Amino acid sequence: MANKLLPYHYEAEKVVFGSMISDRNVLPQIENLLDEESFRHPLHQRIWQAIRQVNRRGDSPDMIAVMAELSKEPKPFDAFEFSQVATSYSEDFYQHACYVSELGKRRQLIRILEVFLAQAYAGTTDLTDLLGGIEEQLKALFEETQDQVHTLDEAIRGVLQRIKKNAAGGEELTGTPTGFRELDRLSGGLQKSDLIVVAGDTSQGKTSLSVSIARHAAMQGTAIAFYSLEMKKEQIAARMMAMQSGVAANKILYAPLKPIQFEAILEGVSKLLEAKIYFDDRSTSHLDTIIHSIRSLKKKYHIDGAVVDYLQILNVNMRESKKEAQMAEAARRLKNLAKDLDIWIMALSQLNRDPLHLHPTLSRLRDSGQIGEAADVVLLIHRPEVYGLTYRVKEFEHIDPKGTAMIDMAKGRNIGIHKFICGFDASTTRFYDLKGGELPLAPPGEEEPF
Repeated sequence: MANKLLPYHYEAEKVVFGSMISDRNVLPQIENLLDEESFRHPLHQRIWQAIRQVNRRGDSPDMIAVMAELSKEPKPFDAFEFSQVATSYSEDFYQHACYVSELGKRRQLIRILEVFLAQAYAGTTDLTDLLGGIEEQLKALFEETQDQVHTLDEAIRGVLQRIKKNAAGGEELTGTPTGFRELDRLSGGLQKSDLIVVAGDTSQGKTSLSVSIARHAAMQGTAIAFYSLEMKKEQIAARMMAMQSGVAANKILYAPLKPIQFEAILEGVSKLLEAKIYFDDRSTSHLDTIIHSIRSLKKKYHIDGAVVDYLQILNVNMRESKKEAQMAEAARRLKNLAKDLDIWIMALSQLNRDPLHLHPTLSRLRDSGQIGEAADVVLLIHRPEVYGLTYRVKEFEHIDPKGTAMIDMAKGRNIGIHKFICGFDASTTRFYDLKGGELPLAPPGEEEPF
């Protein structure tokens, strides 16, 4: 055995590193397979440590970042050899990562057995202790990660704990509070691993609703990443300031303010300054960039959720595919990301135009019905006031559409469907909760314009 070489594949290790460095989405998919023992080549071990260090900072481990990290070490490295490693990309990176991981475990197994063989030859160790030591180390080497594999018994115990908690009658939410009691009552708030789709026609207030929910949640201590593909961070901030102060956002941004308005803004801002809402200027409309940014902010700031406004203008790397397939891919990847990072993601979506049927429905989700299929919760916004209409839903026919909106929970995985009325302040674009006694009644005898 002394003359045998330890199992090792230089080219496979190169491909794994080249793929991680070339594509920012590779590392999250394979990092749980690998550790420092997976690599035998000394430079590869150093590269792995550098990649992990860059990743811990929340940055992308590209060629420049990894080389800069390697340069911090007193021991020099071969830049030419590193460049060869960094450019060795393969689309079959997962297959090669599994192979590298297996070879690493084989080398560890050989080292463990060599130690016990030496002890067996020496005869100085009690046989029972020897066998117990072998069993313990082999179990540690091959056992599954405990926090990823669970039994049905554990899942049922988790459900029973939730039942007991609900029976206690407490108001504590299991998820992020939205500021709308009806929504929180049914869903327990925005739940981790959920994809929440907010949809509506143009000018119905998709962005405003997401900003209203994000502002309320952040005021309760929730950390949120916000991606608006149409508005600058200053415009989003101005909307939040308007909602908090009562001064219209357009006046905050573009008009001289009166002293009383300025005081109201200062008072409102003081409550917003501690809010943990993050905007990443590096993010673009490209789906891959946004996904990488969300991963980065999760590592850096431990965000609880993310808002993406909106799906139909995302660039998806599927050039020859139809828009329907691209939107299905975007929704699927955002759902998988939410589950992987254990956060909620709120994605906004447009509806297909239908002048004859203005009431929003799931079937009108633009470009892909698979958006609704991927979503755990779908919230549809309807403001008939925009069209000069009244509510066509029977239970809300008596409600005045002026200054109100209907939120239709058209899909709720595990929580059912529901509709409720909330308030809408057009001047500040703020959606807000209404109690039953606060619902404005439609004037008697009012008729539809057509």
